[in-house]
Amino acid sequence: MKLSVKKIADADTLQKAFRIREEVFVREQAVDPNEEYDSFEEEASQFIAYAGVQEVGTARWRFTKNGIKLERFAVLKPFRGRGVGQALVKAVLDDIQDHPESAGKTIYLHGQVTAMGLYEKFGFQKSGPLFVECGIDHYLMERRANTVR
Repeated sequence: MKLSVKKIADADTLQKAFRIREEVFVREQAVDPNEEYDSFEEEASQFIAYAGVQEVGTARWRFTKNGIKLERFAVLKPFRGRGVGQALVKAVLDDIQDHPESAGKTIYLHGQVTAMGLYEKFGFQKSGPLFVECGIDHYLMERRANTVR
């Protein structure tokens, strides 16, 4: 299986990413669609992962007042455990590293408990207590922008 990750640059590809998020978050994890989609869709840098030519995962990142937030990591169930999540995290972190305004900023995410191991591989550390977001257990996880990948 050949994996690739691309930055989304057009509305059609963004809709494909939304379909992945709909499957993973809304259908599988029962997240309210009103919680899943927000006012940051246009400003966030969005990514899509492919296994061959099939869209299988997505993620995004954006600047916030607290630093740089990674969000909406979703991989279709049949493709989990096959490196898609790692490819997405690497592509997002590479893109952040290349952004001139990212230097020295804290990179953070709300990591679902079941996905924490993935983020820890990239230098993220749990910061703070367990919290529930959209009915799912999460931890705040952080790292510095210049952390070695």
